[in-house]
Amino acid sequence: MTNLPRVVGMVHLPPLPGSPGFDGDRAAIRDRVRADARALDAGGVDALLVENFGDAPFYPETVPRHVVASMTDLTRLVVQTVDRPVGVNVLRNDATAALSVAAAAGADFVRVNVHTGARVADQGVIEGRAHETLRLRDRLDADVSILADTAVKHSTSLGDATATDRDTTGDDVDDLVERGRADGVIASGPRTGEGVDHARLDAVAERCVAHDVPLYVGSGVTPATVGDLLDVADGVIVGTALKRDGETTAPVDSDRVRDLLAAAD
Repeated sequence: MTNLPRVVGMVHLPPLPGSPGFDGDRAAIRDRVRADARALDAGGVDALLVENFGDAPFYPETVPRHVVASMTDLTRLVVQTVDRPVGVNVLRNDATAALSVAAAAGADFVRVNVHTGARVADQGVIEGRAHETLRLRDRLDADVSILADTAVKHSTSLGDATATDRDTTGDDVDDLVERGRADGVIASGPRTGEGVDHARLDAVAERCVAHDVPLYVGSGVTPATVGDLLDVADGVIVGTALKRDGETTAPVDSDRVRDLLAAAD
């Protein structure tokens, strides 16, 4: 991404074919995705991030081929609908699929929840595969940036059972950038919609400045918090606060998008 987006709006995909929540209506999924993308665009976000949020329970790493096919189709739909950078996140941690989808659909970046190290989540132990992701990007000759989470939400540390995420922040960020070669770092709170600890955010920001890589806040962003967060971070990734009535699975509300953008400015 040549010009770093400040506000990235989430396109949370409904349950896709093959997932427990799929209702059998493929056309409705496309209509919802197109509508959410247009609402985010109309509200003024700088970029959009497509994620298979409705597919819970998530595969821990490798998703089936039909998920890759659906996400490629829907990501391409978003790319065709808006003239803004588009990213891909394949939950829970299929960076290979995300990169492949982005390259095929013409997207600009991917989010990788566990890029280096290992975390314990509801899917079990999830291991980073930076060695595969970086080599695949080279083989595909894909101009796709990698934004990697540090201490991703809905997970706990595996590396040191006695250490808190704040204790290990410096090492985690160093590994993401120096050894994992991530293009940017994402810091989030413990769960979807929950804010990041400010002391931890400051620590992550310090390491990102040292490495000259951008920092994004990945959860808990609201009109009340976005200004302070952008004083520390380069950008924010927002989902719940932009949805109708503040419900994560609800459609995007363009008025809420405008309110958050106004607060960000």
